Amino acid sequence: MTNSALLLIDVQQAFDDAKWGPRNNPQAEENMQKILAFCRKNNWTIIHVQHISQLTESVFYQHGSGFPIKEIVAPQAHEKIIHKQVNSAFIGTGLDDYLKEKQIGDLTIVGLTTPHCVSTTTRMSGNLGYRTYLISDATAAFGMKDHQGNFVDAQTLHHYSLATLHEEFATVIDTDTFIKNKTSID
Repeated sequence: MTNSALLLIDVQQAFDDAKWGPRNNPQAEENMQKILAFCRKNNWTIIHVQHISQLTESVFYQHGSGFPIKEIVAPQAHEKIIHKQVNSAFIGTGLDDYLKEKQIGDLTIVGLTTPHCVSTTTRMSGNLGYRTYLISDATAAFGMKDHQGNFVDAQTLHHYSLATLHEEFATVIDTDTFIKNKTSID
């Protein structure tokens, strides 16, 4: 079997800031924790990605209260932490080299937020040839205005973001299906 890795993207306290507004999938972090526990139990490579900003006004400021990874999925000492400054975890980080070094073929992605860093990283993962799984209920979106100034609610953004990724860049499945399928395969 090909080596597998779990990539947890931007599960940071910054996303608890009220500036983001309403979010879908309030249970996303609990599902991330379930998947993380499963992957740890099965000796997967675990990689935590943190968005880092040098701007003091950013909720992702490297010395600010929003920068730390949420306790619910806190990294263990031996798990890899990668810092990124753009939407993709592959740009400027050495992630692809690290995955190749570990001979990873399967990459499972969870994290925040669906239409931004999760989507961008998932697209690149698929394009780089990794067998990519995106866990639909272990990611979430916030509502936002579209290019015409119309508000698009969080669930709609989440749904369409997943739709554009499924069977093109990744296999999109939920937490229970992922754990059931991986348990029956392994």
